[in-house]
Amino acid sequence: MQSVRKRGGNDSTIQTSTPGGLKQNVPQQKRPHFHFDLWFCLTLQNWILDFGRPIAMITLPLEWFPLNKPSAGDYFHMAYNVITPFLMLKLIERSPRALPRSAVYLCIITFVMGASIHLVGDSINHRLILSGYQLHLSVRENPIIKDLKPASLIDSFELLYYYDEHLGHLMWYIPFFIILFIYFTGCFTKAEEQKRLPVSGCLLLGPSSLYYWYLVTEGQITELFLLTFLAMVIMVIHQHRKGLSPDSNGLFLFCSFSVTVLLVALWVVYLWNDPVLRNKYPGLIYVPEPWSYYTLHVKQNL
Repeated sequence: MQSVRKRGGNDSTIQTSTPGGLKQNVPQQKRPHFHFDLWFCLTLQNWILDFGRPIAMITLPLEWFPLNKPSAGDYFHMAYNVITPFLMLKLIERSPRALPRSAVYLCIITFVMGASIHLVGDSINHRLILSGYQLHLSVRENPIIKDLKPASLIDSFELLYYYDEHLGHLMWYIPFFIILFIYFTGCFTKAEEQKRLPVSGCLLLGPSSLYYWYLVTEGQITELFLLTFLAMVIMVIHQHRKGLSPDSNGLFLFCSFSVTVLLVALWVVYLWNDPVLRNKYPGLIYVPEPWSYYTLHVKQNL
């Protein structure tokens, strides 16, 4: 059976050939322009599988998940490594214009590899927390690490920290933001009815922005996030000169990033004069991790 797609005006039909040679016009169901299902699934699984995994690791009874076996958080991470790239591929499929497939596939492959590296490092890191490891201190300054014998073991833990917090994060988050930006470049239109953010998008805006705040601060990717946001601003200005504006999906992504910038700024101002975190996060850009704040100011008071 052969199918031929016909487009005319606002109607879209699929012309199919029957075994007898007759052709039928089958109306194609029009998909809502705002991808609420994908944005909702992305936001929900980000909160549960990414933000929720260290909480599950710490709060669930240790008897259920011995330290020499995968924890609940590890299973969350495994699910995240499968579901997130799948949802991002589905998002790319719904782009209004054709996007470079090779770049998308390369980003997805790198994303999965980086997230998998992080899975191993993060799993061991959270087991160290249960043994008294303090996230607001460096590896060599931690009481449970600095007295290890032989001293070369400390180098091994620093290598683990590098894979967890640096290489894993870079290979995870760089392709993640590249894919979002590639998708954003196709979200521009002249149609006025597509430029409005629906109520469902407004309701998702808060949870989405708050998650990106957690991603930026805990992942220590402020520079990468700001570069992505700057590229989005430049793209908006460039397309505006052509008479184009972000559609509802592009507007949702742009507004989420805008609110995230505000939340990160408020977080930095709140912890600006914290001497311990200042010592842990030196450099020009000072953005403390929420879990470092937890072990320093919250865990000790529980």
